Amino acid sequence: MYRNSIRTVVFPLLLAAGVVAGTALGFYAGRHSGVPQVFLPQQENPGSKLTQTLSLIGSKYVDPVSVDSLAEQVIPLLVGELDPHSVYIPADEMAAMNESLEGEFDGIGVVFNMATDTVIVLNVIAQGPSDKVGVRAGDRIIEIDDSLVAGRKIPQNEIVKRLRGPRGTTVRLGLERQHIPELVQVEVVRGAIPIKSIESAFRIEGSIGYIKLGQFARTTALEMRRALALLRAEGVDRLIFDLRGNAGGFLDQAIAVANEFLHKGQLIVYTEDRNKQQLREYADGTGTAQEMAVAVLIDEGSASSSEILAGALQDNDRGTLVGRRSFGKGLVQQQLPYSDGSALRLTTARYYTPTGRSIQKPYTIGHGDSYEEDLWNRYRNNEFFSADSIRFSDSLRFVTPGGKVVYGGGGIMPDFFIPADTTDVTPYFVEVAGRNILYRYTIEYADKHRDALNAVESVAQLKALLDSDKTLVNSFIRYAAAKGVEPRYEEIARSRRLIEAQLRAYIGRNTKLEDTGFYANIYPVDKVILRAIEILNNQQSDD
Repeated sequence: MYRNSIRTVVFPLLLAAGVVAGTALGFYAGRHSGVPQVFLPQQENPGSKLTQTLSLIGSKYVDPVSVDSLAEQVIPLLVGELDPHSVYIPADEMAAMNESLEGEFDGIGVVFNMATDTVIVLNVIAQGPSDKVGVRAGDRIIEIDDSLVAGRKIPQNEIVKRLRGPRGTTVRLGLERQHIPELVQVEVVRGAIPIKSIESAFRIEGSIGYIKLGQFARTTALEMRRALALLRAEGVDRLIFDLRGNAGGFLDQAIAVANEFLHKGQLIVYTEDRNKQQLREYADGTGTAQEMAVAVLIDEGSASSSEILAGALQDNDRGTLVGRRSFGKGLVQQQLPYSDGSALRLTTARYYTPTGRSIQKPYTIGHGDSYEEDLWNRYRNNEFFSADSIRFSDSLRFVTPGGKVVYGGGGIMPDFFIPADTTDVTPYFVEVAGRNILYRYTIEYADKHRDALNAVESVAQLKALLDSDKTLVNSFIRYAAAKGVEPRYEEIARSRRLIEAQLRAYIGRNTKLEDTGFYANIYPVDKVILRAIEILNNQQSDD
């Protein structure tokens, strides 16, 4: 498990058009994920033209040819002529595509980063394999199985491969540790490492809680119920539910989470196949948050299962949606495995929100490239910055039971549009963030204050610790100057709140709180969250 430093540098702002492209690429895994499996029939129609052609090549072509290899090239071409979400997955890619959704993987149980071409342990999973043998946050992994890995520019994915492996197997690590002159040698027995779909859950302000859901994995509904119970124990009765950047996952988990908020008999979603056969899902009345006020945060990165959940709450007048228009995926895939371990994820139905709207954005069969350019087009059309730039057809107009007007045909429009905010993004900030100087400073800061950070057990303790450092930003400015970015004080003054929030957030992630330490410090400069807090407070006043 690791943290990608590029991701942390740009979050949560759109610094430039390039970020939009990165966002679009990031949707691939989530949009094609998490579906029930059924097996393809093993016998294929011998009279089909494609089967005959492959057979003839295999038996009569002048040179020996691997028909299996040909099929691997032909199948993606065939699927490419369908909708943008049907996809063929080779056997060697299946494990990686499914892993994050399965709820666990086999590894050593550390969160790490390679910002300085050295593996730096940011955190150790409690009671995990590394924790049991004494690996500590702040350790540098210099050797893996007696091979030097530090300072060799080894790709991060290669490091991941070396650290992961079948549970029960052993990996030897040589660790560089502060105040210890020689490498600390440990042997870690790999084990099952849980993957959390809920990245953060904490009381953000007063009686308002905050939950960040990264994806819909097999364990999401269970994690959600646990998070809600913990927040309630802290006096939370209103919730900010952050689905921004959540590209989807298992449909049944989205339905189960929606069930937590909806009353018995309320429609959650329905699907319709080529034969007009419908499958409808209703709330069963067992939800634990049926009376909890909720604001749901969405953006152009919210797709598939995220849109099902957001649409279910919006169409039932159950939640307030805040942010920007969602991605627009209203197609359902089934995963059809082949005997060699590969699979076909084939679109088999469309889904509809409770009012009957399809939120699938338009596409042309076989033109996947133009489909992916939709986010670029939104950016060029100023849709990230102005709700007035977004147009919906009157033919796709629907009305909720409470009289709210909603639209289908291309994503879910929030009830409150919050434009992408680049107000405090100055050239100075772009440089220190883009060159990774800001993030690397927080790594060095964490090294110098490791004992204090390791002692942090709560958001309140983290806040008190960071508040006590009155020189954080000024120290960073001097650090950046030493790295070649001279101070530009007018720009620094404008970006100061943003710089300070990101410094605190990355430092917070270097504690046991992990992502909660990040989000608890970044939200003061996140205008979407601030607007959601305001909305929930106003709703309580109206009550």
